Amino acid sequence: MKQIDPAAEERHRAKMANRKTVQDAEVAEKTLEKGLLMVHTGSGKGKSTAAFGLALRMLGRNRRVGVVQFIKGAWSTGEQPAFAVFGDRVVWHTMGEGFTWETQNLQRDIVAAERAWAKALDLMADETIGLVILDELNIALRYDYLELDEVIAALEARRVDLHVVVTGRNAKLALIEAADLVTEMTLVKHHFKAGVKAQAGIEF
Repeated sequence: MKQIDPAAEERHRAKMANRKTVQDAEVAEKTLEKGLLMVHTGSGKGKSTAAFGLALRMLGRNRRVGVVQFIKGAWSTGEQPAFAVFGDRVVWHTMGEGFTWETQNLQRDIVAAERAWAKALDLMADETIGLVILDELNIALRYDYLELDEVIAALEARRVDLHVVVTGRNAKLALIEAADLVTEMTLVKHHFKAGVKAQAGIEF
């Protein structure tokens, strides 16, 4: 084991004690508790994955979770059967028909998005649900399948204790401005570029 000089150890202890004082004071200042509107966007991988991580955390706190998948639906993802073990503690609706380049039918895409949004409103109105994940809603908004102003108005009018996560690339600026927390996943390197195909358990 690396030997630590006693003087270095004391300097480290003093530094960490000072940091703890500052950190504790900052935490103590934060007294507001509210439902958050969170947006996961960007070109990097992990937007939906992060949202489902929050779902696990919420379940660990004995809160119910609602999921609406707006675009996904043409293939089965691994999360849905995994969350099925929680029974009715997770309410899951896959409402999409695949990405727009797969369906190639604008009217059908709009109808599917509207159905998914109606289901999202139902889940947000359910007072037993603590977190609603609107997976790939950003894609539906990007292609104007839904009215952006109406979506934001409904999200802002949700009950005060409800957390909502919106995922998908190219989040609209108005949604970013309305959100409490925005995380942008940045693409640094992706295995697709090396010819590696989408794999079960990683991409879906």
